[in-house]
Amino acid sequence: MAKTALCIGINDYPGTANDLSGCINDAQDWADTLQARGFVVTCLLDSAATKAGMVTEMQQLIGQAQAGDSVIVTYSGHGTWVPDISGDEPDSRDEALCPYDINSGNALLDDEIHQLFAQRAAGVKIVLISDSCHSGTVIRWAGPSADTQGPRVRFLPPAVWLPAERLPRAANGETLARRETRGAQLGGMALAGGDLLMAGCADTEYSYDAYFSRRPNGAFTYFALKTLPTLAANATYADWYKAIRDYLPSSNYPQSPQLFGPRHSRCFKVLD
Repeated sequence: MAKTALCIGINDYPGTANDLSGCINDAQDWADTLQARGFVVTCLLDSAATKAGMVTEMQQLIGQAQAGDSVIVTYSGHGTWVPDISGDEPDSRDEALCPYDINSGNALLDDEIHQLFAQRAAGVKIVLISDSCHSGTVIRWAGPSADTQGPRVRFLPPAVWLPAERLPRAANGETLARRETRGAQLGGMALAGGDLLMAGCADTEYSYDAYFSRRPNGAFTYFALKTLPTLAANATYADWYKAIRDYLPSSNYPQSPQLFGPRHSRCFKVLD
């Protein structure tokens, strides 16, 4: 059984005022953890993590995998949404990941991720771990933090990178990019294919870019990796999720991690 992983971390978003701090650390921490568990890991960091680069690496990992193989993709960076043109989203919005070149309009849509994952051979197990937001507005959280630097949410509003004429509007003319998002948890991102999706927050919440002992990390990634050594040898993703929820949400980080996938997939052994 082959085990491969792609770890993506993007701090630098050229052309925007929305750079992050902890995403490269996240990707490197995931990579170290996965390598220790026998995965062959590829990392895409900052300028390497363009949309084309992300798609190419996913295609290669999934295309080379055979029945019984395991593929894990971790993503740390901004999330966003775009107007749904396929008609498959109940809230009329496609969730998306934000590659390094998002300012050129290159969002990676949940529909596109679904198409990539659908190319896998039968019997290939895929897990997507996403430490990003898919709704809300970029703000500085005003509450206390684990260090002197305040947490920052990992969401890039469409108004930052979409041309004004593409922004959907309400009946009163207000762009929906300025309105609070509502809808099913993670919307289409939860349907992005693969066996499991672990996500840092619910659809109406923020995933936080924070500092722990003066080192930047995503709060979800930090606590996910903190709990990992405490698990039993044969712990499942459901067990891991339960352990993470002992830490999140919290007063410092009001985000509720999510686990999506069929019951049998939740019983997979963690990072195996």
